[in-house]
Amino acid sequence: MLELSGWFGIFAFSLFVLIRASDVFTDRAEIVGRFFGLSPFAIGVVIVAVGTSLPELTSSLLAVLQGSPEIVIGNVLGSNIANIFLIIGLTATIGKKIVLDYEIASIDLPLFLGTTLLTTLMVASGGFTLGEAILSIVAYIVYLLYSISQRHHAEEIPFDTSRLDRLPKRALLVLALSVVFIFFGADYTVRSVIEISRLLDVSPEIVAVSALALGTSLPELTVSVMCARKGKPEVAVGNVIGSNIFNALMVLGIPRLFGPLIISEQSIQDGLLQMLAGTLLLCIVVQDKQITKWEGCLFLLFYVWFLGDIFGVL
Repeated sequence: MLELSGWFGIFAFSLFVLIRASDVFTDRAEIVGRFFGLSPFAIGVVIVAVGTSLPELTSSLLAVLQGSPEIVIGNVLGSNIANIFLIIGLTATIGKKIVLDYEIASIDLPLFLGTTLLTTLMVASGGFTLGEAILSIVAYIVYLLYSISQRHHAEEIPFDTSRLDRLPKRALLVLALSVVFIFFGADYTVRSVIEISRLLDVSPEIVAVSALALGTSLPELTVSVMCARKGKPEVAVGNVIGSNIFNALMVLGIPRLFGPLIISEQSIQDGLLQMLAGTLLLCIVVQDKQITKWEGCLFLLFYVWFLGDIFGVL
């Protein structure tokens, strides 16, 4: 029991370090991005979206390198499910009614659905090949370029090389240190997941799809709740959609470049269909370009059922 408590403590602390370091990385990257003349939209798409998904990416990558590739699929599926049901549910219930703009409905939503269907087909086959990983990475790059081409209207600030002497050195130093903390936070998060699953005699996929996935979704949750309180709930929906696309394509694709992934029947049963169902439900709900509080409550009920189902308490 003492050993289990110790590993739970390590898990909580390392997850906190991972999330906090990712948050610092995102803030400092924005400063550096503005210095080099990146537009606000480019900063949002390239830096903020990737920054909030760094916990999923780093923990999944280290899971493969440490010989526990079964954690990756559980982390991706669990994070995407939490993003849809928990984050959208909370955002809709605690903030103003979510009203979507035309851009999200016409650009992100179809790509969001297509990405989920593509991932479902690849994972449901029982394997995730190197060719599929490369295809996923290319698909994300295409999504990124398409989004920028459709919505980027801000003028770029021309970069003057004479400004290099005013480069924010402190921001660069903090940026580099945050990468170090992200690495060690992810490293011990994965180690603790492996040990906790061993001590509880449950599969690592169960811990990954629940505790790890929920923990690595905290940056998205924080951003979404803040947006809801500020009266910008549509930004929260865009954050969830962008994060899920990144998770499905890059968090699966990049770790596969470093080793094979293990996709068990349990992972498919405990997450794949639920992720697909959540995606379809979200696409149906937003057809009228809004998400009401009652619909938010429905999303939360789905997440409670999901957790109860994987732990066998419902």
